Amino acid sequence: MQLSFRKILCAGSLALAFVTGTASAAVPDKKAITDLVKRVLKEHAVHFETSFIPQEKGKDVFELESKNGMILLKGSNGLSIASALNYYLQNYAHCDISWNGTNLNLPSPLPVVKEKVHKTTPYQYRYYLNYCTFNYTMSWWNWDRWQWEIDWMALNGVNMPLAITGQNSVWDRVYKGLGLTDKDLSNFFSGPCYFNWFWMGNIDGWGGPLPQSFMKGHEELQKKILERERSLGMTPVLPAFTGHVPSAFKDKFPNAKVKKTNWDAGFDDVYILDPGDSMFTLIGKRFMEEEIRTFGTDHLYSSDTFNENLPPTNDSLYLHNISKKIYQSMTAADTAAVWVMQGWMFHYQSDFWHPAQIKALFTAAPDDKMIVLDLYSENSPQWIKTDGYYGKQWIWCMLLNFGGNISMYGRMNNVANDPANALHNPAARNMIGIGLTPEGIEQNPVMYALMLENVWRDQPINLDTWLKDYTRRRYGKQNTDADLAWDVLRKTVYNGGLTEGGPESILTGRPTFNTSTTRTKTQLDYAPGEMLPAWDHLQKAADVLKNSDGFRYDIVDVTRQVLANYADSLQQQVAKAYKNDDSVSFKKYSQQFLALLDDMDRLLATRKDFLLGRWLSDAKGWGTTPAEKALYERNARDLITLWGDKNSPLHEYSSRQWAGLLKNFYRARWQQYFAYVGNCMRQKKPVDDTYFDDQIKNWEWKWVNAKELYPVTTQGDAIVLSKALYAKYTTIVHETYK
Repeated sequence: MQLSFRKILCAGSLALAFVTGTASAAVPDKKAITDLVKRVLKEHAVHFETSFIPQEKGKDVFELESKNGMILLKGSNGLSIASALNYYLQNYAHCDISWNGTNLNLPSPLPVVKEKVHKTTPYQYRYYLNYCTFNYTMSWWNWDRWQWEIDWMALNGVNMPLAITGQNSVWDRVYKGLGLTDKDLSNFFSGPCYFNWFWMGNIDGWGGPLPQSFMKGHEELQKKILERERSLGMTPVLPAFTGHVPSAFKDKFPNAKVKKTNWDAGFDDVYILDPGDSMFTLIGKRFMEEEIRTFGTDHLYSSDTFNENLPPTNDSLYLHNISKKIYQSMTAADTAAVWVMQGWMFHYQSDFWHPAQIKALFTAAPDDKMIVLDLYSENSPQWIKTDGYYGKQWIWCMLLNFGGNISMYGRMNNVANDPANALHNPAARNMIGIGLTPEGIEQNPVMYALMLENVWRDQPINLDTWLKDYTRRRYGKQNTDADLAWDVLRKTVYNGGLTEGGPESILTGRPTFNTSTTRTKTQLDYAPGEMLPAWDHLQKAADVLKNSDGFRYDIVDVTRQVLANYADSLQQQVAKAYKNDDSVSFKKYSQQFLALLDDMDRLLATRKDFLLGRWLSDAKGWGTTPAEKALYERNARDLITLWGDKNSPLHEYSSRQWAGLLKNFYRARWQQYFAYVGNCMRQKKPVDDTYFDDQIKNWEWKWVNAKELYPVTTQGDAIVLSKALYAKYTTIVHETYK
């Protein structure tokens, strides 16, 4: 999360590692793409042939044609061939592959490509992932899940994935090589759900201690991930040293320049080695050497020393020297190193980062040795404010999601138009790519599909045409009601404002009679009644499209969003009844609110996408002992609720409307709140939210540490239940918004 409250080996011994890392990405791997085609198409793969063709002017290219009864997929590397396959599936077979519903019902016979298709991407790089994604979504992924994701990346043309899995073992060996012990490191490594904030230098130790079995397991997983990504032609981005050191480091090396810094998010101080200290280059070199020896390299390295931590001074010379030391620590181990920097801080701490400070930071590395990720381009493009990053290479990115919350949200018009417009804008200067940088994935699939439509084109996307094509391939057939529904969604939930992610519902907030809380922002960018026609149209289409997995997800998600919006209105009815000292209405509306949460929980239980049980089960699956399983489950429960301890200011940052979580956490809290308020009304005492918060914090912490089981498989039929809830709520919801 970019957590705004809404983020001594000789170089010669590394030669083989360098060759291994780069050669695997440079030499086309026929078997890798053949295997991908078989995984995706299964028995239909026999009708497809693959071959490699050269790049065009340094850019990836693919071709698609039919010949002699076969469909020919050609590309400049594996991911380009995979993109040709995906183009065929989407535009000829009208199929779609996504996290939240896949349609691979290929027609028989397979459609013929009547004219050769030739596509060249205008972008050298197509970046993917955010440090936070590795925890908000990927904390518990095994190889099978990673393999699916890498296939999806290739199908969509991604060639520059962030790759930070398995780094704890590298840190462990480097610091032990400096003389630190297991005891010294015991309060350094964070738990499995928090390692990205640990790597970014925000926290130490929270959620730990981290077992060696997890370190070793993830090191082996990272090797598989990198081998597969490189075999398909991707150039993964590995992390570089950022200066984060264990607290014991200051005692082991008392003369080192170590400063304390605090993330200001309710956690203890962490320790950062000053880049101006000679040990910074030494440790940075050792870290990268160990990393390269372990994982190979493609010469792209991510480093964000000042991620949500302000430098001690805004002096330009200081910032230049610090930046120079960071870059030198990379080139000391890899002379071909390219620094990949997140541009998040220029948005998050804009009061500090003025032109003089940004330029000073940039001048340390040559223009062709630094790539800046404009991390939040769809909402807050910094390239416009920085004269195209002053000539540095940069990438236009869609962030979209914060914390892995599942609210329906997106800025569809911006994503359809802005990347291509920037590409052709002289002010953009050295824009070399586009990317996806969400804090969490596996929600809002339409926004990711739309963004990735930009990969093989250099002109804006016509949304009228694109959305109709999208619904046809997602649902398996064209449907007028579906098209009308998406036209409404485009103008409401997907016409989002300049907010940090999707608006939440008060139902996931810590109970209150206010309309929002510090962490739960409920302000919609549309009138809630304007969304209702989409709900109506999807219900009309349900009998025709009920066999579509994508449709079944969408009708559940839209129903969930409508009811979550209605929960905000219902909560205010309860608040009004309390204000008016109307105990009859208070009981009526509070019971309706709780019943609504029960209904939503049952609805979400029909889809695997919304099951708390799967998240917890996957977490425990990494444990090799009962103690490890308990630790991982506590991590998994904590991240999506309190985030930290019971007094954490980040509670509900990740607010997820999931089956099991709605009923047993959110509903249970509201039930206790209503009971407390009802008692106050009977005793003619004012409600004291501070008192209630103090009590509920203890209950929340007990839930985080509990071990009750939740279903890992779906229950009920999505279409049947969505229809039942539509019948139950449609009249009252429509009346509410008149």
